[in-house]
Amino acid sequence: MKLLEERILRDAVVKAGGVLKVDSFLNHQIDIPLVWELAREWKRRFADVPVSKILTVEASGVPLATIVASEFGVPLVFAKKTKSINLSGTVYVAEVKSYTLDKPSQVIVEKRFISPDDHVLLIDDLLSNGCAINGLLQICERAGAQVEGIGIAIEKGFQPGGEELRARGYRVESLAVVDEMNPDTGDITFRE
Repeated sequence: MKLLEERILRDAVVKAGGVLKVDSFLNHQIDIPLVWELAREWKRRFADVPVSKILTVEASGVPLATIVASEFGVPLVFAKKTKSINLSGTVYVAEVKSYTLDKPSQVIVEKRFISPDDHVLLIDDLLSNGCAINGLLQICERAGAQVEGIGIAIEKGFQPGGEELRARGYRVESLAVVDEMNPDTGDITFRE
């Protein structure tokens, strides 16, 4: 998606260790008109499958997934990273490791929000090694829900997450795939 690639080139910051900071427009400060365009693109790409729920991980995926859910006209469910007293009933839990925080955590969804009747579209802002998405996949599997696809705003193609998900048979629609990043020059190369 050219619009997203242009925005990445203009505003993203490449840092050492394979970190791509997109916090000025995608996951801290949010460019709402841009996110609406991303949501419309996923709606177009996933028009051939039923979607009854959008699922993402707290926190940076929530703004993006909210607009995607609005575009699809379905509820958004987000996996919480901490168990609070507000969680009632039984829950699905999966362990994930954050790429940027480099530590394990749990993601939690109440069982009443994901069921075997659901057709789920997973949405996230960035895909590196696939840990967060794998946690969401575990939750969907435990719930018996059908995963219809995975929508990623920016995939780091030089890391294994996207290829591993595709090799397992998942449909991954990444709107921009970064093949190379140079923290010394700030150069970014996209996959054709």
